[in-house]
Amino acid sequence: MTVRVVCVGLATVDIVHRVDRIPGVDEKAQALSADLAAGGPAANAAVTAAALGADVTLVTAVGAHPLGELVRDDLRRHGVRLVDATPDAAEPPPVSAIAVLDGTGQRTVVSRNAGGAAVGVPAGLDLGGADVVLVDGHHPAMARAAARAGRPLVVDAGSWRPVFAEVLPYATVVACSAAFRDPSAGRDSDAGTAAALRARGVRHIAITHGPEPVRWWSGGDAGELAVPPVAAVDTTGAGDAFHGALAVAVGRDPAIGHLPDMLAYATTVAGVRVGRPGPRRWLADLGTVSGDPGSVDV
Repeated sequence: MTVRVVCVGLATVDIVHRVDRIPGVDEKAQALSADLAAGGPAANAAVTAAALGADVTLVTAVGAHPLGELVRDDLRRHGVRLVDATPDAAEPPPVSAIAVLDGTGQRTVVSRNAGGAAVGVPAGLDLGGADVVLVDGHHPAMARAAARAGRPLVVDAGSWRPVFAEVLPYATVVACSAAFRDPSAGRDSDAGTAAALRARGVRHIAITHGPEPVRWWSGGDAGELAVPPVAAVDTTGAGDAFHGALAVAVGRDPAIGHLPDMLAYATTVAGVRVGRPGPRRWLADLGTVSGDPGSVDV
């Protein structure tokens, strides 16, 4: 069965330089390599899901500026259908400048993201045919519409966004970064965040910690999932790859039969991302990753 995934959120133009050192103030560094690609949490998740064999649509804001063609072309080449909420906008899309440190894979990011741009819901948007919808909280009006579409919903909670207060009660799975904190949490901890999310009605929660174990809560169960060790080459977009793979897993089993299996699948895909340089070259190594969680072979 081909899973139909709709990702709703941010798309950017990413300028990625690989460097042997991060320059200081008033210093320059010669890049070892340079890449241009579409970026942003929803866009990267969409590209990942498509590489895993899903039928993928990205709902975002790109516009008519020449830089937008970089985003459109990259998505098209990687099998992602684009629904542009601002097709006539003259402003450039958001741009991120990323420096990846050779040897460790750590990255430094300067980004504008969506700024204060007010983006509405595309006319006639119909998510009824989606097996799963992923939202990243950017473009709040679209995030609200996606949450209320009545489809299984994965929330990419990298950091708190005010719209999450309206989105979270509709979530099937919320996948948080270690930096995410729900402002209603009584304790500044994973357990406090999980308790706050459960109070909002979320039944399935994961909190990632990079190479450290993923903590999870599902129904009445909770636990930790070890992350397979990987020699990090490029950590850019690893969380986005995790969320794209998790969306595919939820599309296959929206009842969330066993959350740890889904998380194991997503961490394996993210591990492939971390172990290869560049924004897109790693996708070629997903050819042996099964679309079924629990049947991963890389």
